[in-house]
Amino acid sequence: MQTILGIDGGGTRTRASIIADGRVLAHAESGSIKRLRVGAEAAERNLRALLKDVYAQAGVTAVRAASVGVASASMPGTLEWITAVLQDFGAERSEVVGDEVIALDAAFQGGPGILQIAGTGSNTIGRAPDGTRECAGGYSSRLGDEGSGYWIGVNSVRRALHAYDRGEPTQILEKVGEIWGTPSLEDLVSLGDSTPGPDFAALAPAINELAEAGDPVAVGVLKQAAADLVEFVLLVRSKLRGKHAIMGEVPVAWTGGVVEKMTLVRGAFFSGLHAAAPDMKVGAEAIVSLDGALWRAKRLAE
Repeated sequence: MQTILGIDGGGTRTRASIIADGRVLAHAESGSIKRLRVGAEAAERNLRALLKDVYAQAGVTAVRAASVGVASASMPGTLEWITAVLQDFGAERSEVVGDEVIALDAAFQGGPGILQIAGTGSNTIGRAPDGTRECAGGYSSRLGDEGSGYWIGVNSVRRALHAYDRGEPTQILEKVGEIWGTPSLEDLVSLGDSTPGPDFAALAPAINELAEAGDPVAVGVLKQAAADLVEFVLLVRSKLRGKHAIMGEVPVAWTGGVVEKMTLVRGAFFSGLHAAAPDMKVGAEAIVSLDGALWRAKRLAE
């Protein structure tokens, strides 16, 4: 029996599965293993707890191969510490790649295509038939990540403040004040401008609810988020077709709660892509990045 392990280390949670001969033996989740988010000690503690859990469920003490996709995989030391932990848990072969790599392989299994990631952050990655990648966006919450949960949160507050100045209606500031526990506008602004500051991405679900209820500022933010995501996909499409002479359309896949859970964004994202490229094939459901890690681990085990 050839046992393999796949791990998807996202920004907020980490998921792992062990399979053998195509059968799922175990699945487990833990906190983030992204050092930039939780620190080196917490990241390693979360990874070890996750592996202990999933190994116990599967009833194994080693695996033939393991593939780990993690945000910030290229950071100095990340490959080394994750590899060392995997060795401690008896992984005969292992690899550590970016979370965008396993997401691409979940969607296209080594083939060409474009992946739009829109969760806490955002990024758009395309892969040509020869494996070359083209990207757009994804320049962090401060410098980019348009269309992400963070972007939706911070820009909702910004636009709501502008609406307040103009005397235009919106319930965003009231809702954010409830979430943050800020009794006055001055308190809200002070907290929003603090360092490290509140989690703006955590506001996204509330902004989505306000948009569904018709709040004009919230609706405008979500429409802009969708337009930005469409623009990124079309930019990567243009790069792939121009630099790599790809004939025909390039398939598109997507993942992340912004598109998956926000109906207004999803509808505008699909309709925007269809209007610009009617023959482009866009996946109807979100891809599961962990599937890409398992696919890669299976190949690694061969």
